[in-house]
Amino acid sequence: MIEIRLNDNAFEQDIRELLMAFFPGESFSYQQDPECRLGVEGEKNEDGTAWSLRLFGPDARDDLRPEGFLPVPELAWEIEHRAEPVQAVPESRTETKNRLKRRMYALLVCCTGRELPWGSLTGIRPVKIALTRLEEGMGREEIAAYMKRNYFASDEKIRLSVETALREQRLLSGLNYENGYSLYVGIPFCPTTCLYCSFTSYPIGKWEGRTGLYLDALEKELAYVAARKKGCPPDTVYFGGGTPTSLCAEDLERLLNKLETLFDMKQVREFTVEAGRPDSITEEKLQVLRRHGVTRISINPQTMQQKTLDLIGRRHTVEEVKDKFRLARNLGFDNINMDLIIGLPQEELEDVASTMEQIRRLAPDSLTVHSLAIKRAARLNTMKEVYKDLKIVNTQEMIDLTSRCAGEMGLTPYYLYRQKNMAGNFENVGYAAPGKACLYNILIMEEKQTIIGCGAGTATKRVFPAENRVERTENVKNVEQYIERIDEMLERKKALLFN
Repeated sequence: MIEIRLNDNAFEQDIRELLMAFFPGESFSYQQDPECRLGVEGEKNEDGTAWSLRLFGPDARDDLRPEGFLPVPELAWEIEHRAEPVQAVPESRTETKNRLKRRMYALLVCCTGRELPWGSLTGIRPVKIALTRLEEGMGREEIAAYMKRNYFASDEKIRLSVETALREQRLLSGLNYENGYSLYVGIPFCPTTCLYCSFTSYPIGKWEGRTGLYLDALEKELAYVAARKKGCPPDTVYFGGGTPTSLCAEDLERLLNKLETLFDMKQVREFTVEAGRPDSITEEKLQVLRRHGVTRISINPQTMQQKTLDLIGRRHTVEEVKDKFRLARNLGFDNINMDLIIGLPQEELEDVASTMEQIRRLAPDSLTVHSLAIKRAARLNTMKEVYKDLKIVNTQEMIDLTSRCAGEMGLTPYYLYRQKNMAGNFENVGYAAPGKACLYNILIMEEKQTIIGCGAGTATKRVFPAENRVERTENVKNVEQYIERIDEMLERKKALLFN
């Protein structure tokens, strides 16, 4: 147990997340202590050695450095001055937070002898930092120096951020940020719930014969948005979930027909449907998607190791992944994405290498490589005692392997984001062939354009570009509640978007 003691909770979340990155798997508690400027204390480590850390104030210690450990040069000044208080910047909460995190990061490096690939960055949108600086007129080298000075990120991660930001800038050129929008349609059903998953999803089997009730409510919400946005079609449309292809072919046909009557789909630049789980895909469903102009689909194996698929609750085989991919190709889909997760239980480097080789042979048009993030509601977290012996490993070598293989397939990074509790403290990267990047993925990460979410568990984000401000509202997650309270969901949208 690690206890965090602060005199107020203004930066408690930032401090907690940085500590979690250095001490994955530890539990934390928090208490407010008016007498404590900032303190972190923990119980004995597994090897029996106790540790204690004071970040600044009269009780700051000078004996935190493990014997023989020398800090990296970029951190030397911070460590040498660790006993001095961090000065608040009254006009900028962000700068105060960054100063505090830099100091804390330097001390944790000194205390533990290890660095993090993203330095003191704990946010989920590191590319947004680089993209914002590009839009301000900074050059590549200036941005690199800024990210090194302010966040201590590694040269490799800084280079990845800047290169991705440059591609994003080109891909988003011409989009109307002020008046344009994208549409997200949530289908909260899956064949089963995976071991690591915390998304809003319900086993489709329990809704057999009742999915029409959900579609009734969803179509009412879509009709409301379409009426309010009459004459203004979305730039991109994205069907996510859950697994949209959990719906039967008839339900998909009904929903897509409705979408076409409500919105001018001919003006949409990109239409993605997550076909996700191979065990939810049939030829009939793929033909429905083709008839209705879907331009991009995902077929997501997560891994090509059968032992892992069985362990995490994916009820499909490796061969089924390959068969459904080839089926989609034969039906004419020329923009197919595949999702992988690195750090799945019991997988090691040779498993990742085997997966990448099998993916290479399929040659998808884009590939999204996720580092496992164990969310609070996932069974891996809620049932720790059951799964405590599972080995979860994610290393830079694994990440480098996926990056190298993607490059050999002609795929380059086009968007990047991070999540809390990621194995190895790495990132998720989307790679794509020329002309095959997903605009929606960039928009949702960089918050450049309003995204209207319809369906249970979806969020709507209204972007005010001129003010660099984002406001949001959410639909209830529970499907039964969503159906019963659909009029309330419309009122939430009205208050955010149309008042």
